[in-house]
Amino acid sequence: MTTLEARPQARPTGFPASIATMLFSGTSTQVGAAVGAHAFGTIGPVGVVAVRQLVAACVLLPVARPPMHRFTWRQWWPTLLLGLVFAVMNLGLYTAVDRLGLALAVTLEFLGPLGVALVRSRTRLDAVCAVFAGAGVVVLMAPGPSTDWPGIAAGLVGAACWAAYILLNAEVGARIPGLQAPAAASTVSVVLCLPVLIALGVQGRFSTTALAAAIGAGICSSVVPYACDVMMLRRVPAQFFGVFMSVNPVLASLVGIVVLGEVLEAREWLGVVMVIAANVVTTSRTAIGART
Repeated sequence: MTTLEARPQARPTGFPASIATMLFSGTSTQVGAAVGAHAFGTIGPVGVVAVRQLVAACVLLPVARPPMHRFTWRQWWPTLLLGLVFAVMNLGLYTAVDRLGLALAVTLEFLGPLGVALVRSRTRLDAVCAVFAGAGVVVLMAPGPSTDWPGIAAGLVGAACWAAYILLNAEVGARIPGLQAPAAASTVSVVLCLPVLIALGVQGRFSTTALAAAIGAGICSSVVPYACDVMMLRRVPAQFFGVFMSVNPVLASLVGIVVLGEVLEAREWLGVVMVIAANVVTTSRTAIGART
């Protein structure tokens, strides 16, 4: 009888193919978040997250068909944690998007990959990068009496969960083949979101427009990136993945302008660039150190 333990890793995909896949994943994620924002007024961020996870499970389960009844505990524990991270990460991000705007929320969440790189490479330059990233956040948010602290807190929760997402996705991807990992984790996430789906359904809050926007968010921000990321984290180092994900705040800013009409001020662009620069320097050095 075959086991579900990790199969031998495939040879790395070509560099252009990997870059194209990660760029497509990032763009899809930001477009999905912008589309989902149109449903916040009707079902709120928590409703969009619940529908998004349901869509992911409905699409990935029939495709991957994970034999969850045969999973070992070694395969279950990272899957359960990843399912929880899916739900909390998306709720943190969407709450921040609702309160701060897409670009600012994604930039805050982006501190997660930076944290992964900093933990793996502790040098003076990395400490400088951490301070520089923190300064970038201060420039970006311009704290004051009118600062939306709950929105910032939600973005930071999303950041912590994104760091966990990177580490857990690599872990579960090594133990469960193909798309079975994100399919199983999405199922766990749906179970956690069931009370929200039932409550919103009973209240009759699922309008056609809101449901369409939430489903669009599910396809663009869950199905596409979950599938792409689990494949890429088998083929590229987590550090390189983190470097390339530096493009996400820029993508979010551009999508925010086009889809939501959110135009950043010069100060906000400066904050975004500072956070991105800190991440690129840190994760690039970590990746170089891992190869030497």
